Amino acid sequence: MPAAGATGARAGRLGRVPPPVLVGVGIVSVQLGAGLAARLFTEIPPAAVTGLRLWTSAVMLAVIGGRGLARTLGDIVRRRRWQDAGVAAAFGVALAVMNFSIYQSFARIPLGIAVTIEFLGPLAIAVVSSRHVIDLLWVCLAGLGVVLLAHGGTTLAGSAVPGSRGGHGLAVYGIAFALVAAAAWVGYIKLSAATGRRLTGSSGLAIAMIIAALIVTPPAVAAGHAALLRPGVLAAGAVIGLLSSVIPYRFELEALQRIPARLYGIWVSVAPAVAALIGLILLSQSLAAREWAAIGCVVVASAGASRHAAGSAEAPQA
Repeated sequence: MPAAGATGARAGRLGRVPPPVLVGVGIVSVQLGAGLAARLFTEIPPAAVTGLRLWTSAVMLAVIGGRGLARTLGDIVRRRRWQDAGVAAAFGVALAVMNFSIYQSFARIPLGIAVTIEFLGPLAIAVVSSRHVIDLLWVCLAGLGVVLLAHGGTTLAGSAVPGSRGGHGLAVYGIAFALVAAAAWVGYIKLSAATGRRLTGSSGLAIAMIIAALIVTPPAVAAGHAALLRPGVLAAGAVIGLLSSVIPYRFELEALQRIPARLYGIWVSVAPAVAALIGLILLSQSLAAREWAAIGCVVVASAGASRHAAGSAEAPQA
């Protein structure tokens, strides 16, 4: 799940942390948040967890950028910048679809496989933005990874939630939701950059996060009902929002101010492997050798495509 192109000024203390450490912590934080979210599925449905994650993220980001957000909203109304507001709203829709879909996927297939499929979205952008013949190799390698996953063994047909019902049909839905998340990630990357150009600081991201939280509210409330008000569930949702959004967004923002986007794309390519390890540790999701090989194919393809991308700011961002 992703970092923001629409965020603001450099945090002082983070400026002394080496970029590889920032990116690494961001990657682990995102996938650890995903693993905790999958564990919470045993208490409330995935739609409700999505709502908790986006609500808490929206509140935290609004508090962090409070004054800037208020100024931006006032400026939009005063100067009637409705087109800028529309771009931020579209960014929020992409966030909502991406988060809702990937959590639905986590509930049906192992974490590492879901993240691997989702990664095809930014991989496609990296390939399209490049003009090198070797990109055909990365496309073929990613295609091999998809084929290996499609013909995977029993682990793909199992559920991502310990103790819940598995099956081939459940796996098909899980793959479908991961593909929707991949497509939404493409929109996220494009709209994140557009929002960052139109709205200053972290206000664009905060507005988009609030809109995303509002969009998922009806299905979240319908799925979770009164369980959403349990103190333990609320606390878990806050931790997931912090790990999945606030920490990686701020850390990756700082890193992207000091390194090229394509270098960031190479580093973040390890995310599917990290997700698989988190799934193994937190959710006891063991993968077959075929599935580890598929994850490796997508990781190498994404790293290679990012390396040869034409220096675009739209290289994969997590």
